[in-house]
Amino acid sequence: MRVHVVSDVHGNSRDLAAAGTGADALVCLGDLVLFLDYADHSRGIFPDLFGAANAGALVELRTARRFEEARELGRRLWGELDGTGVSRESVIEGAVRRQYAELFAAFPTPTYATYGNVDIPRLWPEYAGPGTTVLDGQRVEIGGRVFGFVGGGLSTPMRTPYEISDEEYAAKIEAVGEVDVLCTHIPPDVPELCYDTVARRFERGSAALLHAIRTTRPRYSLFGHVHQPLARRVRIGGTECVNVGHFNATGTPYVLKW
Repeated sequence: MRVHVVSDVHGNSRDLAAAGTGADALVCLGDLVLFLDYADHSRGIFPDLFGAANAGALVELRTARRFEEARELGRRLWGELDGTGVSRESVIEGAVRRQYAELFAAFPTPTYATYGNVDIPRLWPEYAGPGTTVLDGQRVEIGGRVFGFVGGGLSTPMRTPYEISDEEYAAKIEAVGEVDVLCTHIPPDVPELCYDTVARRFERGSAALLHAIRTTRPRYSLFGHVHQPLARRVRIGGTECVNVGHFNATGTPYVLKW
């Protein structure tokens, strides 16, 4: 069996269409939506609405952890849009729907997918075709191995769309139970897996996920979320913990074979 794994697609439908080539199945660990590209400030929903200069200013504030100033910039820009009589919710949802239509159409059959923290789960059923299985707090067998999936992220000052409480996240981890491959969007709470060397900050990892790795000992823990991690692989007991990579930038899936 050969399974290709991607995460943090962020609008890269071109490479996504080829991500399953040569594989028996594709696994996607979420973050399909591109709201703001930290490397290219001209790409994403935010610069489409407010321009690359404002996108660059927002990235600079967030990178400097000046979150209140970043929120104030966002409030001002969205306020100007609201003044035109256009609903910000409808504008964002329309842009996300356009991205989802293109991205879900690029998924090969079969694809097994879970949500990232910037995704909007309620929209996925409208776009996931019969060849795509969406899982969150659930298990599935692929080629004789049991894969468990837990989507979303934990609460942060960024306030992205699919952030949930530590308790809700831990309940989903517990519901998955013992598996061979534990697939999540965010990493376990291990410093070298959570630190982004370019953004120069720690992203939130999950203590419940780390506990599950230590107690249930899956063969693999696969995740994304941290685009430029200090370490891409860490071994915890018998579990190989792997950041599968920032697919938006690399266009290359992680390959799992057995």
